[in-house]
Amino acid sequence: MAPLVWLVTGCSSGFGNQFVHSILARGDRVVATARDLSKIQHLNQLGVPTFQLDITDSQAFINATISKVLAEYGRIDVLINNAAYIAIGTWEDLSYEDWLAQFDTNVFGTIKVTKALLPHFRERKKGTMVFISSLSGWIGHAGCSAYAGSKFALEGIVEGLHAETAHLGLKTLLIEPGRFRTNLLSSSSMKSRPSDIPEYAERSRAQMEGLAGEDQNQPGDPVKLVEIVLDLVRGEGVAQGMEVPFRLPLGVDCYTDVKEKCEATLATLETWKNVTRSTDIETQK
Repeated sequence: MAPLVWLVTGCSSGFGNQFVHSILARGDRVVATARDLSKIQHLNQLGVPTFQLDITDSQAFINATISKVLAEYGRIDVLINNAAYIAIGTWEDLSYEDWLAQFDTNVFGTIKVTKALLPHFRERKKGTMVFISSLSGWIGHAGCSAYAGSKFALEGIVEGLHAETAHLGLKTLLIEPGRFRTNLLSSSSMKSRPSDIPEYAERSRAQMEGLAGEDQNQPGDPVKLVEIVLDLVRGEGVAQGMEVPFRLPLGVDCYTDVKEKCEATLATLETWKNVTRSTDIETQK
């Protein structure tokens, strides 16, 4: 296979940083981006071009950045939409601005970066778009409603994108990690609103302590996830000879929880089948 050119968002840490190193190890080329360019400039020593890209900027600014990348490097074969963060807090404790900020990064920022590259992919009739979703795209946990909402939204819009662009020769992958040892829960990445509302305060305190204890103790290995994604894109390793799925949960916890939700949903559909199917307008005889 000829070397691919990848563009990755959110490369300052976690999955994004690992993608850069794993892509290079496969012999491909990668363009690394981050909101704060100073946090990824060390990648220049590896021969990796770096660009400042805040995905919450305007569509015009993002378009200009992508155009600059294409002008300098000729093409992009694979887009990894990785940049995201998690907001923690109850519905009552999170402000409207907190909700807007969560969706601005996790949903609308992802839309803008993808829109900026879609004409390039469409004109070439090839390209792969990878979206890093989450177990929270399946399950809304208490105190994580904003994050889950953003990931549920991402799941729907990416599924629609897949349906719109598959006939153009474009590939779409939706990756759903469980709990992986990234910086997602670190104090520098997570934005939390501890509750002082009496009915929520104790549970909020316990959640904050639990998340702090889980940080850097998650069971998932980011290296293994990234290597699987590269296999899926390149048709190697675990993907060799396999039909690559559009959506793939990754992580033992993700497998267990998604399976449980699917089974519960099927059980509900069967139990309530007659009611569910009773809503059509009666035809007159």
